[in-house]
Amino acid sequence: MSSTPTLHFFCGKAGAGKTTVASRLAQDLGAMLISEDIWLMRLFGDEMKVFDDYVRFSKRLKTVVGPLAVGLLNTGQSVVLDFQANTRAGRSWFRSVFEQAGAAHVLHYVNTSDEMCLAQIAKRNVERPEGSHHLTEDDFTYVSSFFQAPEEAEGFNIEILTQSSRLSPAAGSVSELSGHEGPHHA
Repeated sequence: MSSTPTLHFFCGKAGAGKTTVASRLAQDLGAMLISEDIWLMRLFGDEMKVFDDYVRFSKRLKTVVGPLAVGLLNTGQSVVLDFQANTRAGRSWFRSVFEQAGAAHVLHYVNTSDEMCLAQIAKRNVERPEGSHHLTEDDFTYVSSFFQAPEEAEGFNIEILTQSSRLSPAAGSVSELSGHEGPHHA
């Protein structure tokens, strides 16, 4: 466990590799991993039919996970939230969590090309890991239309991870991803 409790959260398009990075990071740091997709699927799976359902249930889930994350951070435990931080407005929830806990934070921006995202989505559609949703190229295009890359002016500690090749389970720790940059302190 890190000596300073830190909230880690993620920004990147669908299929960018955020969940893979989150899992490795939690393991590397001995941090608590909370996965939005798994919680949503277990709690609301049969009720989630369209994108608006995801938005509605995600808001409900955050009312439970936010206080949980604050409590964990207050006990000295770092937390990895594998939740979407893909819009400026959406990132305000993460800010409220780390500020309420008085904790450090890192926004991990997994910057992956659309081509690679689509290839990883195709693979995920076949493998169907827990919490995953089947996505089409049209779904990817629609969801990506809302995406806003983080900017230093937002005031987050941003760590940018770029990928020149597909993430694989055999890859090493997060710091070994190609093109690793950051952190950028705004």
